[in-house]
Amino acid sequence: MSTTGAIAHLTVKSPDQMQELGRRLAPLLRPGDLVLLTGELGAGKTTLTRGLGEGLGVRGAVTSPTFVIARVHPSLAGGPPLVHVDAYRLGGGLDEMEDLDLDVSLPESVVVVEWGEGKVEELSEDRLHVVIGRAVGSDGPARAPESDVDEVDDVREVTVTGFGARWADAGLPALETC
Repeated sequence: MSTTGAIAHLTVKSPDQMQELGRRLAPLLRPGDLVLLTGELGAGKTTLTRGLGEGLGVRGAVTSPTFVIARVHPSLAGGPPLVHVDAYRLGGGLDEMEDLDLDVSLPESVVVVEWGEGKVEELSEDRLHVVIGRAVGSDGPARAPESDVDEVDDVREVTVTGFGARWADAGLPALETC
């Protein structure tokens, strides 16, 4: 079992801030990195990945790969390609994921897997796990005046955890100060 490296906890108040978090996280990523995204439907996983794509300088619009399972976005800046995977419809673990050849793509790419928890951890002991949850008390009108409902509903608590030696000193706590 891998040991935990650095951890960052953030409050993200809007989809724009979620995308910005992806742009700020991108410079920490390098070829061979595996990023798992966990959160309910509509939590902001694809929005975060869109920011990662912008920060990595990849080609193509980063959209949810739900129906195609995986999309490859080549770099326009000489960096690693972004492989964006949605494992939501894949019930099995790594066996079912093998058809995607993620183990082949991983060494030269940044692989981001939505809904990957419990399915792809075996690909790499060194991985980044981003958990996105609704902020406590952000469950709609019963908790906020009508005019503030949309703003409160967009608030997310994000925990970024690095596993393995790769993430021990990768600068994750610096994400909290931006």
